[in-house]
Amino acid sequence: MAISLRLSRGGSKKRPYYKIVVSDSRSPRDGKYLEQIGTYNPLLAKDDENRVRLIEDRARYWLGVGGQPTDRVARILDKAGVKERAATVNPNKGEPGKKAKERAEDRATKIAEAEEAAAAAAAAPVVEEVNEATPDSDAGDTAEVSGESAQEPAEG
Repeated sequence: MAISLRLSRGGSKKRPYYKIVVSDSRSPRDGKYLEQIGTYNPLLAKDDENRVRLIEDRARYWLGVGGQPTDRVARILDKAGVKERAATVNPNKGEPGKKAKERAEDRATKIAEAEEAAAAAAAAPVVEEVNEATPDSDAGDTAEVSGESAQEPAEG
């Protein structure tokens, strides 16, 4: 018989409460178990002493006779100091997905093109049309003759 240390769910809908149990690995999750060795209440604060209650000597006994803890129970046992758990490494965990990478690449090319355009505009010689007439002078106004305007008077 393969022995498993796992969580058995209790509580109501959206209010989970787990028993840490020792059971046959072929039995259902919330089914018959050999022994209850603790409780786990994920709704309590992480620093609350009632979040995880564990009978450590019974956990050590069942581990000694070949009980295999699930990942979550292994984490609980590691935190309690009952069993050392090797840290798992997932190098792809923080990596964005394929579409997010494509969007980031498109954004980077647009930014690079905008910078190139700005650099080209800054490097190009600035040609300004210089108007020899000052704004106050009448040098550009040739239509006025003897104080009369070239515009015809509006009839009203």
